[in-house]
Amino acid sequence: MEAVLYVCHGSRVPEAREQAVEFIKKCMQKNPAPIQEYCFLELANPSIEEGFVSCVERGAGRIAVIPVLLLTAAHAKEDIPDELRRVSVRYPDVEVRYGRPIGVHEAMVEILIEKLGKTNKEADADSLVLLVGRGSSDPDSKRDLNLIAGQLEQRLKGASVRTCFLTAASPKLPEALNMAQQSRASKVFIIPYLLFTGILMKTIEQAIKEYDTVEKKYILCDYLGYHNNIEGILRERAEEALQSENARFR
Repeated sequence: MEAVLYVCHGSRVPEAREQAVEFIKKCMQKNPAPIQEYCFLELANPSIEEGFVSCVERGAGRIAVIPVLLLTAAHAKEDIPDELRRVSVRYPDVEVRYGRPIGVHEAMVEILIEKLGKTNKEADADSLVLLVGRGSSDPDSKRDLNLIAGQLEQRLKGASVRTCFLTAASPKLPEALNMAQQSRASKVFIIPYLLFTGILMKTIEQAIKEYDTVEKKYILCDYLGYHNNIEGILRERAEEALQSENARFR
């Protein structure tokens, strides 16, 4: 039988873990795979090993492992595959397929437009949009976010879109906020490119407090959250992994 194993990042924040589990359970209801399990890369249980073993014990002969991660980076390219190699060697008869992370997808741009719309302020030619990523030393992560920013800019009415990061990549958020302060834009929209709430959201909230003035408004949008569009992308990634020989892990 075929199985899908969803690998979430994990968080020390209980609310973030609960959001992830609730969302994956919704994804499971829409996916026809007979066996589905979820697990976490770190900071939460079940672990990847526990999720993989659960699939096997339920009768899986082929497992599609799907990284529930926004961008291509070390977690998707190294950490999850390393753990899969360690665990799967015990089950040589189980075929493992490895799917792509969420990555660059037009449905993600639709979410960003929705988040901007919920502020009830127009992102027009007098606006600057800062797309704030978690950050990674992997250049592919920065590349992905820049591609998404470019797609968003094409959809907006003259607003400029720039990227920045909280850790491990440049420009950092404080640098981007300083740039925004010196720009001609009277409205600065900040979109946290994050799946869940937690410490990083608080970091962004704290960083923008000192910048908001009468002359220049800083508007913090909601983080992405586990949106229905992401549910659809994960379903695509699972189908792709199960059907494509390019996804064969070993």
